Parts: sequence; C-alpha cells; structure tokens
Amino acid sequence: MNEHAHRHTPSIALDIEGMSCASCVNRVEKALLKVPGVETASVNLATERATVSGGDIAALLQAVEKVGYKGSVRQADAPAHDHMHHHDEDATVLRRDVIIAAIPTIPLFAVEMLGHLYMPFHMWVMSVVSMDVLYVAYFLLASFVLFVPGLRFFKVGIPALLRGAPEMNSLVALGAGAAWAYSTLVTFWPGFVPPGTGYVYFEAAAVIVTLILVGRWLEALAKGRTGEAISRLVQQQARTARVLRDGTPVEVAVDEVRVGDVVLVRPGEKIAVDGVVVDGESHVDESMISGEPLPVSKTSGATVVGGTLNTSGSFSFRATKVGADTLLAHIIRMVEDAQAGKLPIQAVVDRITAVFVPVVIGLALLTAFAWYLWGPEPSLTYALVNAVGVLIIACPCAMGLATPMSIMVGTGRAAQLGVLFRKGEALQQLQKSAIVAFDKTGTLTEGKPALTDLILDDDFAHDEVLALVAAVESRSEHPIASAIVAAAKKADLPLGAVSEFASNAGTGVTARVDGRLVAVGSQRHMGHLDFSNFSETIDRLAAEGKTPVFAAIDDKLAAAIVVADTIKPTSKAVIDALHRKGLKTAMISGDNARTANSIAAQLGIDEVRAEVLPADKVEAIKSLRTAHGVVAYVGDGINDAPALAEADIGIAVGSGTDAAIESADVVLLGGNLQGVLDAITVSRATMRNIHENLFWAFGYNALLIPVAMGVLYPAFGILLSPMLGAGAMALSSVFVVGNAQRLRAIRGVRS
Repeated sequence: MNEHAHRHTPSIALDIEGMSCASCVNRVEKALLKVPGVETASVNLATERATVSGGDIAALLQAVEKVGYKGSVRQADAPAHDHMHHHDEDATVLRRDVIIAAIPTIPLFAVEMLGHLYMPFHMWVMSVVSMDVLYVAYFLLASFVLFVPGLRFFKVGIPALLRGAPEMNSLVALGAGAAWAYSTLVTFWPGFVPPGTGYVYFEAAAVIVTLILVGRWLEALAKGRTGEAISRLVQQQARTARVLRDGTPVEVAVDEVRVGDVVLVRPGEKIAVDGVVVDGESHVDESMISGEPLPVSKTSGATVVGGTLNTSGSFSFRATKVGADTLLAHIIRMVEDAQAGKLPIQAVVDRITAVFVPVVIGLALLTAFAWYLWGPEPSLTYALVNAVGVLIIACPCAMGLATPMSIMVGTGRAAQLGVLFRKGEALQQLQKSAIVAFDKTGTLTEGKPALTDLILDDDFAHDEVLALVAAVESRSEHPIASAIVAAAKKADLPLGAVSEFASNAGTGVTARVDGRLVAVGSQRHMGHLDFSNFSETIDRLAAEGKTPVFAAIDDKLAAAIVVADTIKPTSKAVIDALHRKGLKTAMISGDNARTANSIAAQLGIDEVRAEVLPADKVEAIKSLRTAHGVVAYVGDGINDAPALAEADIGIAVGSGTDAAIESADVVLLGGNLQGVLDAITVSRATMRNIHENLFWAFGYNALLIPVAMGVLYPAFGILLSPMLGAGAMALSSVFVVGNAQRLRAIRGVRS
C-alpha cells in the first residue's frame, strides 16, 4: 500500500547552493537527517532542492552550512516564479568563467602541445625564450586559471577533504592541484625532484579546470532547459486583471484579485484566476490544463481556470480561487514536488556514491605507489600523471544527475500532456503495473444518464413519440426524465402543452399533451396493455443488463425507452491501447453484475468486479493485486479516495473531487482517459532513460578508471592523459543531461 500517511505532514522546502555531484547530495541529506525532529529528508541535485519533514528551520540551515553548502527557505505555499532562474545565473557566471579560463589556457596548451608534436616549432620557441622563462610564464598562466575561475573547486573541495568527506570538487582540486604543485616545484626548486623527472604539467592543470568548467556550463544550460515545463506554466499566469470595483472596470495586478470579485475578460486575453461565468459567452482554449486542442464553450455558470486563453467572445466571471489556491498554482506545486522527489532506484545510486569518492582517492594513491615502485623511469612523473588521471576521470557528476535530470524532464513533459505526477515514485511504480483497474461510473462512462435506445412500435414515428414523452417528463425531476427532455432538446423538437399531469411514485406518470393521453412508466405500471410486440426487445435488453421504461399514447403501447449511463467515446480506444501495451484491464462497479458485464464486454475489459460497495473497493484492489501484481487504479469520485490510496498507483481523473485528487499519485487534467496512456508512456520512457543514464555513468567509470590507472600499459603501452580524462568526464555529464532532454520529445495520444 502507498505511504499516503505522510502526505499531510508539513514539509519544509530548502534551496541548496553549491552542490555539484551525488556525494554532495548524500552529505546534505545525512546532515539534515541528524537535525533533531527531522523525520525524512530528500535532496535533489537537478532541482538543487531539499524537502524535509520535521525539524527547526534555523537548525536545518545551520546543518547545511556546517557541511559546506548554503541553504535558504523556499516558499512552499506559492509557485516559484523564478523556478529556473538560478540555473540561468549559473550558466551566465560559468560562461564568463569559461572565457576567463580559456584565454590563458589556449596559448599555454598550444605552445606546449605544438612543441611536443612539431619539433621545428619547439626549436623556434627555445630560440626566442629560455626554458626557465617559459616555465615561469606557464606558472603564471596556470596559476591564474586555477585560482581565479578555478578557485571554486578549491574553496569547496579542500574543506570537504579536510572534514573527511571528499566530493567531486575535492577530486578536481586534488588532481589539478597536484599537477600544478609538482610543476611549481620543478620550476622554482628543481633540486627537490629526482634527476630525469623535471617535467611540468601546467598545461594539464589549466586544461583540466577549463574543460570541467565547460562541462558545468553546458550542464547548467541544459538544466535551464529542463525546467522549461515549469517556466511555461508560470508564464501562463496572467499579470493583470480587469476587475469591477464599485461598478467601474479597474486594471489591477493579479495578486490583488480577491475571491468574489467580478473579473471582465476580452477576446484574446488570459483568464486571471479561477471562477464561474456570470455573464456573456465565449470559447476558451484550455489546452495548457487539459491537453485538449479544441476551445471549450463557456456560458453562464461554467467554470473557468486561471491561465487559460479566451479566444472569441467577452464575458465576466466571479473569482472563486485566487493566488496560491488556483488550479495553475496547484499544478506548478505538484510538478515541482514530483521533480524534487526521489525514486527508489536513486537509493541504490546514493549508496554507491557515498563510498565512491573515498574509494577513488584510495585508487589514486594506490596508482601513485604502484607506478613509483614498479613503473619505468621517470617513475615519479608516471606516478603523478596517472594518479591525477584517476582523480579527474572518476568525478561522479554524471551519476548524481542520471536520475533527477530524467525525472525533471519526464514529469515536466507529462505536465504539458495534461498528466501530473504528484509523487516522483509514481514514475517508477507505474511502468511496473501489470493491471489497470477502472472505476466505472464517471471514469469509463459519462456518469450521467442519457437516452440510449428508443424502440418504436410500427404505428408510431420517432420524433412524434419523443416530443410527446419529453413534454410529459418535463414536469418531472427524475434523472430519467431529465435525460429524455435533454434528447428532445438536442433534436430541436417543440414540446406541446401539458395538462392533467399525474405522478404515481415509483412506477410512472400520465398526462395529456395537446389533448393526447400519454403514459410513461414501467411494465408493471402498464400491465393492462399488450406487450407481445415488445417481448423480443424486453429479452434482448435484459441480456444487455438494461431496464426499459415504456410509453403509451392514447392507451396503445408506442415505444420502449432505455435511459442509461453512456460509455465515454475514448474508453474503448484506451482499453485496446492498454492491451497492446501488454497490460490487463479490470472494472470495479457498484452496478448489478449483468449491467457491469455488458459494459465490460463492449469495452473488452478482462476482469469485472461488480456489485462492489464503495467500502469494498479496497478489498477488490487487494484481490486484483494478489491475482496479477502491481495495480494502477483510475477513479474520479469521492468514494474512490480509499481505493486510490490502496492501489500501488492511484490515478485520479482531474474532473473529479478534491478528495480523489488528494489521494492519488497521478492526476489526469481535464478528465480525459487517454491521459492514462500518456502517463504509462512517460513512465516507461523516463525509466528507460534513467537506466541508459546510469549505465553510461557507471559503465564509463568502471571502464576508464582502470585505463587511467594504467592496466593497459604493460600489454599495449596505453595511458590516459589527465586532459583527456577531464574532457571525457565533462562530456559524460553533458551526455547524461542531453540524454534526459530526449524525453521532451515524447508524443502524447492527442498530440
């Protein structure tokens, strides 16, 4: 059963600055969990956000600071208008630092590398400037790169190392710092190094820092794009609204709109807040909420949603929800919460990365000793270069980003398709589901009665009977009567004058319409009439689980009428598509078995649980789980809340009640069942993407660390230069972030 118990525990959201890899996440998480009163703490690298339940805010911020990061409280009750702006700032700062680092690195790298590759160039440089002067120039250029744009690695990495909790910055600081320190020794105190080992690696130190900054910059740019879904949602919010104040339209900031205000909307304007139309009519584009491309007609009494676009007419509406209570604000918070969440698969990654950096430092030391003791001359140089290579190649940024980047892009794309993952875990669970169970009424069916059959005696015409029956039923408030009247109105039939109306509770009604005697009721109510012409019809309808009412005109049986809850147009296609995806389907209904089985047969549903009372839905889901495995349950009503909570994945149809939505893991906006398919598509694609990312991140390290240590040297003479390592490491992070971006291309059923 899902852990819905924690859903109402007030949680504190913190923005964390300075995290760069999976080890940072572990460190912050552990620090937060040690704070007295904290029940749970989850830290996400991609959103740079921590979600904590329990604990004192001041103590939490202090704990974050203590381990070397900066924390600030995020307002949880209002959507973050600047959701991704800190990534944009990161990208701007990093771009500046990349340029600052590249200006001295390029000539340093060019002179050194060209000298190695092209001997005449080397000879020319030597004729212009002595080696001593050249080394000092190298020292100045490399020192500038390491301690101006590259200072961030030392400021964070060295304190972390001294605290005994090294992380990615520590690896870069150790690697680039060791190459720089050794080269500085050779430049200014050459007598301290053994003869024959006096080489400098200033260019390697500078290139390592520059390449890693380039990688971080590309990563920050991609992260900024990742938040596009949220940014788009935030941009949907109107900035101003025209409100009636003392009968006069006044333009006010959207924050100043109050519940009860009457808001005026002109064609082409965004609707400012949620409300109910009081005057005028129009069509509103609600695609950003429901994913439905066609504008929806709005007349008096219709609900409108803030952020949607008025396409044609003008109207006024009364504000019912404003500020943080609007549907759009709720959606933004839900998406942010899902993006900041952690999947169960992340726990495995976290456990590995917790020990990863210390192990890498151990391997680098082992590499240095092995090369120094058994390597060819100059052994000290080999020891240094290979140890630095191990430190640089192993940075675990890609591991830390593999899961959260995919979650961010996947849940963001789902929101654009009208599917809200309220909890990140639902992404992982949904793709494991073996069976999708549906509530019948209001989910697979329209949830309100409609005229489905009008079977006539040969002596009567369709429109004639429908108009007469509707005229009589217009006096009744029974749901069946409403459905018959609605069908007549839809056919534009004029209703005659009604007199002598009489109602017989439970069995039927009689009246005169334009002088003709019309009776509508059950077979029992009209027992004196001849039903022989309708015997076959009665048997057929009974087999379909339908109960007809009959109409008599001038004491002659005229028609059998069936009013029933109709199947939604999309239901059959959704069930068929689920079967094609290899999933079983089930329907849970309070209806009698015959009606339920008939509807299930029309839709091709595999399993039916009929005559189930609302209280027994939980048991029905348990039995489906026992029989099939992981259960996703789709429902919309207040009586679905326990079942949504019991299911492994609860999917609420967005037109449903707040109670149903609160109990769900996934919400389908706009009430379109096709969202179930989109949710499963996104879930499967996101988990596949996460596995690709993890395979790349771990596989890359598993493959290249031994190469950097020199295992290929005895047989093939292959060594991995620290510069190549830095480039490969930067690329691995960019690959992971780029791979996650592919999820933005997921196509929905309706797109």
